[in-house]
Amino acid sequence: ICVLDEADRMFDLGFIKDIRFLLRRMPERTTRQTLLFSATLSHRVLELAYEHMNEPQKLVVETESITADRVRQRIYFPADEEKLPLLIGLLSRSEGARTMVFVNTKVFVERVARALEKAGYRVGVLSGDVPQKKRESLLNRFQKGQLEILVATDVAARGLHIDGIKYVYNYDLPFDAEDYVHRIGRTARLGEEGDAISFACERYAMSLPDIEAYIEQKIPVESVTAELMTALPRPERAPLPEGEEGESVGAIFREAREQKAADEARRGGGRSGGKPGERRGERSADGKPRGPRKPRVEGAPAKADGTPKPPRPAAEGAPNAANSPAVEGERAPRKRRRRRHGRPVEGAEGAAPAVANNNGPVQVQAKPMRAGNDSDSFLTRLGRKIRRMLSGS
Repeated sequence: ICVLDEADRMFDLGFIKDIRFLLRRMPERTTRQTLLFSATLSHRVLELAYEHMNEPQKLVVETESITADRVRQRIYFPADEEKLPLLIGLLSRSEGARTMVFVNTKVFVERVARALEKAGYRVGVLSGDVPQKKRESLLNRFQKGQLEILVATDVAARGLHIDGIKYVYNYDLPFDAEDYVHRIGRTARLGEEGDAISFACERYAMSLPDIEAYIEQKIPVESVTAELMTALPRPERAPLPEGEEGESVGAIFREAREQKAADEARRGGGRSGGKPGERRGERSADGKPRGPRKPRVEGAPAKADGTPKPPRPAAEGAPNAANSPAVEGERAPRKRRRRRHGRPVEGAEGAAPAVANNNGPVQVQAKPMRAGNDSDSFLTRLGRKIRRMLSGS
């Protein structure tokens, strides 16, 4: 029997490749029984079921109400600049309660968490930027009560069971109505009660009609007042025992960025994490990674070890440019270039030598163009006529 739980979450966390790898190496689907459980049956989950199950049957357990009956919901309509003062003011009126704050983006996870930490709260963060080991350690500290508030994206909206969460704040209204249900479902678990407070700001208020249509109820509206945006004085708290203080929000994200840069450097990609001049991803013939490029000596090509290469020996009978004295105002002879059908470029062969002129720019006397040939193509003759017209000849 193969049991899959929270398959939709496997997609979001990137584990679906591992699930497919295991399913393909199990016995044939006609010789095994597979049970798949998921809180939401999205199109991707159904595709997974029909690919690896034999004549699957879909069973849906429906409830009378989509949201928990013991969740008290209310919503505020603050401006963007009023959200943080309103959040801190409401948190000061629920001192000591275990709280989760949901935001939509990873950038605002750090911004909101830093503001709450500055206000004196012990804060943890959960987002896609935080490594998995650090997430587990923060969740463990939050469950033990060492952290008061957990600021998270929708990564923590599903599949987490944490006892004693009294308040859930939707700092940003989610785009998907199902995410709203999963967020507020973190509270009022196992018959307990809880409060779900949402902020419908200028940026995300357009999601409210879809959410209310999905939950089939109107969320009660509360007014934003200056009194609510003023934080109450907080009572003094006993300090945590030594060794349980944990890391600050800045240290957590600093460590996450360093690990991300190290992972990118190990994979040979990314813009960060490498030393100046380092050739990431390049390997030598023996398979070892190449070191940083050596500075090139001006005027001479450099070897791999940084020593200048000796000049190439000139061909027998050819003039040596290094030994021949340079005449002031005289140009070096142009290198002959080839062209299609073997015709040399105009001016490359048979051109008059440069005339030295100490009082003005160098003048080059060109040889008259050769007469046209009937065997030349139409475009060649047309180009020749255009050049004659432009030169005034």
